[in-house]
Amino acid sequence: MSTRTARLESRSTLGVLFLIGLVVLGFSIALAITIGPANLSVRDVYAVVLEHWGVGSSGVSRIKDGIVWELRLPRTLLAAVCGAGLALCGVIMQSLLRNPLADPFVLGISSGASTGAVMIAVLGIGGGVISLSAGAFAGAVVSFGLVMLLAAGAGGGTSRVVLAGVAGTQLFSALTSFIVISSADAEQTRGVLFWLLGSLAGAGWTDVVLCGAVVAAGILVCLAQAPALDAFTFGNNAAATLGIPVQRVRLLLLTITALITAALVSAAGAIGFVGLVLPHAARFLVGSRHSRLLPATALIGAIFMVWVDAIARTAFAPQEIPVGVVTALIGVPAFAVILFRMRRSA
Repeated sequence: MSTRTARLESRSTLGVLFLIGLVVLGFSIALAITIGPANLSVRDVYAVVLEHWGVGSSGVSRIKDGIVWELRLPRTLLAAVCGAGLALCGVIMQSLLRNPLADPFVLGISSGASTGAVMIAVLGIGGGVISLSAGAFAGAVVSFGLVMLLAAGAGGGTSRVVLAGVAGTQLFSALTSFIVISSADAEQTRGVLFWLLGSLAGAGWTDVVLCGAVVAAGILVCLAQAPALDAFTFGNNAAATLGIPVQRVRLLLLTITALITAALVSAAGAIGFVGLVLPHAARFLVGSRHSRLLPATALIGAIFMVWVDAIARTAFAPQEIPVGVVTALIGVPAFAVILFRMRRSA
């Protein structure tokens, strides 16, 4: 068999895998919106969706219509977007930092977003004009800027970025704890804690559109930089030898990662382990070439988060579990497996 024939067969196999992934994602979303504690039949759910698409009339009450169209569907779509975005960021961080245990929150973005959200919710900064999501996004951006300044002041390099991220995480975590302990009442503390653990309960169509646009733009930029990411896996010197502008590309990809993470955290809170674990699953399926790895990881992340959210809102209905708790319960055992595999390969 010639090399060209082998490549064509490989591309054909990958194309089939991606098509299967898209079908599974569509099926997952279609099934997830039918799951919930409300007394809604599968027929009612799809009739509502079709009615909003201009096909027929559902004949259900306004309350049931709102449950499907304003609650379940945007929440499920936002779950898919968050899963895709966080998993994508995990791939980027692991490649740039050459660390299989890196994830999107290594830059302190999550902690900064938490501080921004708490300042809005507890201290009332903005006088009600600034939303919780806007405060979280602003906090994430400030945190990322501070971390990058610290890393640059320390001389740059991947190890300096990680150390600066650790410092930023500790700083903003301490600020969040101080604000909650000193200023929040019991009800505010409960609400903030639920948000900090990750929650899609407040998802709306605005969140879906904004986060979807950010993640889609990020995927396109990262795909354009796939050859550079392949080069980074061999180290900065090897990438520079291949003609990659190392500093510029690294700053671009770190900024894209920060913006995606900030947007997702501002909409859904801190959801851990998605960006840490799922890139490894994608590498097992499609290999390490980033032109394949990036879209595969995004697909796996989207499918994963759709089902995590379905479990979070139905497992103990009518009480809801924060999605961050579910991802941690699944992610910690997977994390342990990764650590043992690293030990065996060392």
